[in-house]
Amino acid sequence: MSTTNIPFLHQFQSDVSHLTKPARFTFPFSYVPNPLSELAASELQTYLETQEDFVHNFGLRAMEGLVIGKMFGVLVVETEDGALAYLAAVSGKLANSNQHRYFVPPIFDMLTKDSFFLTEEEQINALNSKIEQLTKDTTLPQLETDLADLQQQAQTALSEFRQHMKREKAGRKEKRMHGKEQLDEAAYRLLEEDLIKQSYRDQHEYDVLKAGWKSSMEAKQQQLEDRQQAIERLRNERKSRSAALQRRLFDQYQFLNAAGEQRSVLSIFTDSKQPTPPAGAGECAAPKLLQYAYQHSLKPIAMAEFWWGASPASEVRKHKNYYPACKSKCEPILSHMLQGLSVDPNPLLENPALGKEVEIIYQDDDIVVVNKPAEFLSVPGIHIQDSVYSRILSIIPDISGPVVIHRLDMSTSGILVLAKNKEAHQYIQDQFIRHTVVKRYTALLDGELPLNEGEIDLPLRVDLDDRPRQVVCYTYGKPARTRYRLLQHEEGKTRVHFFPLTGRTHQLRVHAAHHLGLHCPIVGDDLYGSRHERLHLHAGYIQFQHPRTHEIIHFHVPDPF
Repeated sequence: MSTTNIPFLHQFQSDVSHLTKPARFTFPFSYVPNPLSELAASELQTYLETQEDFVHNFGLRAMEGLVIGKMFGVLVVETEDGALAYLAAVSGKLANSNQHRYFVPPIFDMLTKDSFFLTEEEQINALNSKIEQLTKDTTLPQLETDLADLQQQAQTALSEFRQHMKREKAGRKEKRMHGKEQLDEAAYRLLEEDLIKQSYRDQHEYDVLKAGWKSSMEAKQQQLEDRQQAIERLRNERKSRSAALQRRLFDQYQFLNAAGEQRSVLSIFTDSKQPTPPAGAGECAAPKLLQYAYQHSLKPIAMAEFWWGASPASEVRKHKNYYPACKSKCEPILSHMLQGLSVDPNPLLENPALGKEVEIIYQDDDIVVVNKPAEFLSVPGIHIQDSVYSRILSIIPDISGPVVIHRLDMSTSGILVLAKNKEAHQYIQDQFIRHTVVKRYTALLDGELPLNEGEIDLPLRVDLDDRPRQVVCYTYGKPARTRYRLLQHEEGKTRVHFFPLTGRTHQLRVHAAHHLGLHCPIVGDDLYGSRHERLHLHAGYIQFQHPRTHEIIHFHVPDPF
């Protein structure tokens, strides 16, 4: 098939002969875009700014409809005749459709008219309507109320009759006592027979009364159960239909790799830590791009993904910023799809601390205070053991106890306090828990901050789809508060001091970048801003009470940027 006959394949509008083709394909989970990818992304962005093919509210200008920013991707490919071109894709659907002139199609289009997905979804929606109608019907709570009333009435009536029986029994006892004293043997025998009949009569009336109430309650209970079972049958049918639809959907998602091997999404995720594929697996831009390239004998050369539009309410996404592929949905799929390609090494497996030293700025019998370099782990990671913890143990081998009291992100430089013994560790850790430790960070923000000082209060939780990224969440997030003070503006950037009042993961980075925070990411923040030579965040000051002397001590390390 000639290049011109491959749909969705875009020729570069600019001359690319001066750009060097990368030796290896992009590692999708941590990368700096190749110049070819940047050029393709630039052309795609020009299309998005000028196109009239669809109407979608990205939040970039005033228009009606829900604001939904989107992730777009470009894949630079080499054709069979050696020419360079590119493919473009969008994550998920766009303008409520999966079919667009400029973007490669999805692995499977659930939105095709009369597709099994839409047909079955209609059936499931009908079940949802029936369930909602039944659960909202006032008959159900009325039946529950009626049954509770009957149970209470039965309990009262039977209790009253038992009291009546108790009084009657006492009366019969008294009659027996008087009868023995006043009646002859024959008369007493007749009295005793009559009293026994009275006892049997009372018990019979109680049994009849009890059976009557039981029958009434069982009838009402049956009405209630019939209604509840009708709802439960509908729920079970919905569950069964949904599971069957999900299995059928999974069967449609078959992914190729560069070696020509094909695997189903279920097979791929079975080998991962998440055996059930998450919702939307395979709908991101990267799998769409690679699948289309393999299907049309196009060799992947380089890839990049960028955000287009306003940021979601919870996440930090910057318009036109490049982002890595997500972890939970894409990592298992792309691990398969990249097999057979020569791919850039995973930088997360490389030790960033090589050639760097940990400076000890103070130590005594109880504590060690160090100045941690940027791009240096505080504690051993999954793949890399080299860290402040391991370095200190090698320098002070007789150190005991848990050692690490608090941590800094790998990319953050500055002061770390370590304990030499268990008692010192617990004493200082208690101060961190009680928030009596004074910490001050310096950050350089990518933008001019208008306010001189203030406090940010945005609860945080981990992004379950893209660890370790954090999101703002008012439902499940943990409280996170940060005070800040502006120091000076520096050529379009702002130097600030941060005073964290809580210690959540990535707290300062999210509070700086999020649109509900300062809306100015920290310079060099590759998760929430733009990559730079380093993250410009430094833990420069700390103050706490010494575990042995109980004196207030403090340490200061000048800003390295």
